[in-house]
Amino acid sequence: MRRTAALRRLAAETSLSADDLITPIFVREGIDSPVEIPSLPGVVQHTVGSATEFCKQLVDLGIPGVIIFGVPEKKDEIGSAAWDPDGIAQVAIAEIKSTVGDELVVMADLCLDEYTSSGHCGLLGSDGDVDNDQTLGLYGKVAVAQAFAGVDFVGPSGMMDGQVGVIRSALDEEGFIDVGIMAYSAKYASALYGPFRDAVDVTIANGGDRKTYQQDFRNAKESLSEILADIEQGADIVMVKPAMTYLDIVSMASRAATVPVAAYHVSGEYAMIKAASANGWIDGDAIALEQLTAIKRAGASMILTYFAPLISELLA
Repeated sequence: MRRTAALRRLAAETSLSADDLITPIFVREGIDSPVEIPSLPGVVQHTVGSATEFCKQLVDLGIPGVIIFGVPEKKDEIGSAAWDPDGIAQVAIAEIKSTVGDELVVMADLCLDEYTSSGHCGLLGSDGDVDNDQTLGLYGKVAVAQAFAGVDFVGPSGMMDGQVGVIRSALDEEGFIDVGIMAYSAKYASALYGPFRDAVDVTIANGGDRKTYQQDFRNAKESLSEILADIEQGADIVMVKPAMTYLDIVSMASRAATVPVAAYHVSGEYAMIKAASANGWIDGDAIALEQLTAIKRAGASMILTYFAPLISELLA
């Protein structure tokens, strides 16, 4: 059954296609042309205009979804640019949707870390820790701002307890019953996010970390409880992040969840492949295809990956 390529295709248990992919896009305020991200070779911080043109290319490649990350010029203690109608993410969403319409599912990261001076995903309390409950109200405001801009899905990534329920209520109260929620339900406090933080210009204040509100990489069972809680609160898609290093969690989620499971092949996973490939140590394209297929094999319904354009061309 492995003698020829045609036989191997015929017997393959897992099939990866462009239909499975979501492309992350960084849109930066205050630039006139795209800016390269050294730790993410081949990925840039876009202007609104270049992001829109990129989305048109993704449509031509058959990629069905994008997720927008805004990079503002100014930050403050509460991350107010995150819900500003004229904030960079909202401007980009509106422009992209007006150009590609329903040819592309436009999602938006819903968090405060790109917008806060602390680099944390929420408001800081007097003790210096993130105040979960005070943050939830702001998440609702961000969701509504993104919905008014035209987003199809919001992607709450802050791992605040109760975030999905608050966001669902906020959207419904404003009449956005058709705006979906892709919840970052099992998001680990991973060391694989470094290049992403370069991409969104985030530094956590005082050398801090997010271990008090993101999951411990040594644990698996708590992921299931987080996933089921998000589904109960109204999540339409649940996500595991990172992906390759957490295939056991992806598999567990796919068996337990009653909604589609997304997996985020994160910046560090991408950057390691690119770096090793640049040194001639591996075939980067082949490894990318192998890893994304493994994520699909583990049970992911969709994959967020910086490799989406490349993989779509390889599979065409």
